[in-house]
Amino acid sequence: MSVRIERAERVWTVVLSRPDCRNAVNHETAEALYHAFLEFDASPDADVAVFWGEGGVFCAGWDLKFASTLDREMPLRELDFVEGAPVPRGPLGPSRLALSKPVIAAVEGPAVAGGMELALWCDLRVMARSAYLGVYCRRWGIPLIDGGTVRLPRLVGEARALDIIMTGRKVPAEECLAIGAANRICDDGKARDVAEALALDLTRFPQACLRADRRSVYEQRGKSVAEGLRGEWETSIDTLRAEGIRGATRFRDGKGRHGGSDI
Repeated sequence: MSVRIERAERVWTVVLSRPDCRNAVNHETAEALYHAFLEFDASPDADVAVFWGEGGVFCAGWDLKFASTLDREMPLRELDFVEGAPVPRGPLGPSRLALSKPVIAAVEGPAVAGGMELALWCDLRVMARSAYLGVYCRRWGIPLIDGGTVRLPRLVGEARALDIIMTGRKVPAEECLAIGAANRICDDGKARDVAEALALDLTRFPQACLRADRRSVYEQRGKSVAEGLRGEWETSIDTLRAEGIRGATRFRDGKGRHGGSDI
């Protein structure tokens, strides 16, 4: 089984496991990843997901052996965007999903080509010190088709993104942290542990509020400040009623002050 879900408390870890091909993603694996993250998002028992590649490799990208079988006039036509129709899954699976809950990538080793795009799809990235990103598909003429040209510039800026995308060079974890492509760096072999600890930490907060703020960050893109402020208000006011007033009452009653964990 190339994809499995491992559960601990309210954290679900989606494990990509194709060790024979460095966790490259073929059609069946893409389908499995897509449905695993849909299951996570729909479950009332899960708050945060971790996305981890087994065997010291996050993901080597699209399975080029599979890609080589697509020699026809309209490859992957079933994944085309069609006006008025639901958004189809991405070539590597979940890359077009807009989940309601956060996902943290735990990156060991290479996250390259489509693997980089899957890591960028996540909300946060924890990278081991020897891990790296890179558009390694550059040498094969395979374009970025899972959001890399969209998400990378938004994270690191257009100039840096163009350098990374056009050169296809290796981008080590330390550089990723410096330019905003990574959020945490940890010792090799510890990315999953650190990501799961971070995920567990997020679960202790009121979840409707966390999700509303997360959604507002994404939805303000491309809007004016005034439009963004209006969207933030409309996203958050129901959450204030549902969770914020109760939280303020707990604070009034002495809970969670001075950074305490009793929230």
